[in-house]
Amino acid sequence: MDLDAVRTFVSAADAGRFQDAADELSVTQQAVSKRIATLERILGVRLFTRTARGAKLTIDGQAFLPHARDLLRAEERALASVRPGRRALRVDVIGRRLAPADLVRDFHRAHPEAELDVVTLFDADAAVDAIRTGTIDASIRAVTMPGRQLPDDIESVRVLGEPIQLLTGAAHELAAARSVTPADLVGHRIWMPGIVPGTEWAAYYDALAAAFGLTIEITGPDFGTEPLLDTIADSRSLATFVGEQTRLAWPADHGLRRVVVQDPTPVYPHSLLWHRDNPHPTLAMLRDHFGSGPVDHGDVKTWTPAWARRPDPRSTGPATA
Repeated sequence: MDLDAVRTFVSAADAGRFQDAADELSVTQQAVSKRIATLERILGVRLFTRTARGAKLTIDGQAFLPHARDLLRAEERALASVRPGRRALRVDVIGRRLAPADLVRDFHRAHPEAELDVVTLFDADAAVDAIRTGTIDASIRAVTMPGRQLPDDIESVRVLGEPIQLLTGAAHELAAARSVTPADLVGHRIWMPGIVPGTEWAAYYDALAAAFGLTIEITGPDFGTEPLLDTIADSRSLATFVGEQTRLAWPADHGLRRVVVQDPTPVYPHSLLWHRDNPHPTLAMLRDHFGSGPVDHGDVKTWTPAWARRPDPRSTGPATA
């Protein structure tokens, strides 16, 4: 169906004269006649009869008119669904319980009028591909892994350095500690079965283990968060790492403990990624929102991998700050 012909038909039906429709559409009367003729040929019926006063709808024209209006309204809805500023901004976060989801929630609380569509992709590679193809508008990820770099058309800025904490059961020998240093964790078994080799979070924890001589085990199947918490709660020797802002809930009798890690504090480098040519106005709002807050931890000594990008000029030093 030629929507220009449909639009011309509706205009002519409303105006009652082909010349008036031509004036409204800024085309010639001949163009109006050709479009109407094309539409009549497609439909196999006459839509107008010519009279001394102009053009009058036939019975078939009267029957088609409300459907023609529906077609034009559907066209407008289709265009609005992808028009920058009219469709929801699609943002990828690594997990709905993790810090990136909190960052997006904070933005929405500050801008409740902003339409958002939050999705979870697998890793940074999938997120970058989705940004480049237009499947998503932005992602919050750790970038970049060793031996990799972002494509030239992808921009990024650090939005959060999230402290990493130790999670233990009540019987673990470090459970009563108010804080520990990375050196205190040498020789302890840190179990993280959710780590997938080749991902940005695997690269982060590989670098953390290498920097401080830690033992991080990824053995065994990953059955999800709740079975992991059950195992940690019952173990005297196993602990795990979690982000400070990771949302966790467990039964009261689990007795799990979050222990601060400091001197230095390992921080996970969350960055906002987007395509440099994306004109969505809500994306600009999101960037401005993240740019208005701090990304460092004041005088606290922190560690992040040497490969982590530092695109924000307020941050200095790639590894220890």
